[in-house]
Amino acid sequence: MGTLVNYATDKGVAVLTLNDPPVNAYSYEMLKELDAAVLEARFDNDVHVLVVTGHGERFFSAGANINMLAEADSTFKYYFCLHANETLLRMENTPKLCIAAINGHCVGGGLEIAMACDLRIARQGEYQLGLPEVALGVLPGTGGTQRLTRLVGKSRAIEMMAEGSKMNFEAAAAMGLVNKVWEAATVEEFQKKVLDYAHGFTPPNGAPLAVGRIKRAAQVATETSLEQGLAIERELQAELFASNDAKEGLSAYAQKKKPVFRGR
Repeated sequence: MGTLVNYATDKGVAVLTLNDPPVNAYSYEMLKELDAAVLEARFDNDVHVLVVTGHGERFFSAGANINMLAEADSTFKYYFCLHANETLLRMENTPKLCIAAINGHCVGGGLEIAMACDLRIARQGEYQLGLPEVALGVLPGTGGTQRLTRLVGKSRAIEMMAEGSKMNFEAAAAMGLVNKVWEAATVEEFQKKVLDYAHGFTPPNGAPLAVGRIKRAAQVATETSLEQGLAIERELQAELFASNDAKEGLSAYAQKKKPVFRGR
């Protein structure tokens, strides 16, 4: 598809690779390609899971391209942030599981992209994760202040962002910012492990319609009252009850056999 975001599919999984060596910093051009790739995956009925990762051994992404921002005028910067917000919301609003495969350093806007994914799996190593924007005299402006606070709580989030501190993946996992830290000798081995994991959510073993709607229900849970959240949950459940996968799952359970899901 694009040159700054590589798009490939692998048996029900779309892999979106941020590709601008050496640090995969993003520009407006890269985010336009990421936006297009998310839409491509959204409209493809054979894609059930999205995996977002970085090119190479060392960086998931070092965030926004600072040189680009230093030269841009304030109007461009405002619309750049607005478009970045819309792109990441598009990932969150898509009822398909989105996994960040953090293959290297994940800082600034790189972490903001990863936080917009549903799950974060990191490759063990001497890598750092953090939101150091305060050192530039600015705040994490691509959703960082909002998503980090929702993920780790207010006090911890303020501490991390105000100090501009960085941490290793194990520390990030301990505070719930990273879901899993996996050992892998090479980045290829890491990507394969993540793909194998992602395939667990695709047919015939996984029930992707249910997974996608679990994601949507959980996404709104922190934003709505319990009453509204339960109403949304009921609507999503009604959709699922009408699906072939739910009929298959319920009848397979009754017959004590393994269900074969089709994502339909």
